[in-house]
Amino acid sequence: MLEKIISIDTDITQFFNSFHCPNFDTFMFTFSGKFIWVPMYAMILLLFFWKFRVKTAFIYTIGLVLTIVITDQLCGSVFRPLFERLRPANLENPISDFIHIVNNYRGGRYGFPSCHAANSFALATFLCFTVRKSRFVFFILFWALLNSYTRLYLGVHYFGDLTVGAIVGVIVGFVMYFLSSFLSNKLSDNCMRDNDEILTLKYYDPMIIVGALTTILILIYSIF
Repeated sequence: MLEKIISIDTDITQFFNSFHCPNFDTFMFTFSGKFIWVPMYAMILLLFFWKFRVKTAFIYTIGLVLTIVITDQLCGSVFRPLFERLRPANLENPISDFIHIVNNYRGGRYGFPSCHAANSFALATFLCFTVRKSRFVFFILFWALLNSYTRLYLGVHYFGDLTVGAIVGVIVGFVMYFLSSFLSNKLSDNCMRDNDEILTLKYYDPMIIVGALTTILILIYSIF
């Protein structure tokens, strides 16, 4: 049964990894980067402190940071050494010859589960419960999904790596949000500021705008 699941996972991975073109290579490689999203992360923290009272903002900021730390450590330091599943692009993996890679990037040795997927969906889940606005939920989940897909495109993760990573991220994000919310309520400082708008925009819109602009800049960079 396990061998059958692994075989199906390998087939799905090779199928989605097979769609490539030079512009997409550049786009996916850049989109997958950590530092390219620093402006969006900074905007999230800025708006926490704009929208919430200081004590609450600190609670949610610490909660969000711990969310990422926990998912990253669970996947990278606990699960990966335990399962020792080679990345598709790893030269020791028999399927590596059939995997398309970009810029000779093969990642580390093991890839199950995906830290990228776990961290992205942990962040998205935490923010979905914090914001609870449909267009922001759509945006941040799409961002997490695309961010995860880049790893499949680059050949450094199996589809199963991403799926399990996403599940871990959702669980940790869910738990950490409610712990943060509980602590905030406990301290009786969870009231938002009276001003519901920032520069005539709802407070979650700047996150979407910065994320969208980053994506557009990556796209322009990929084309030209």
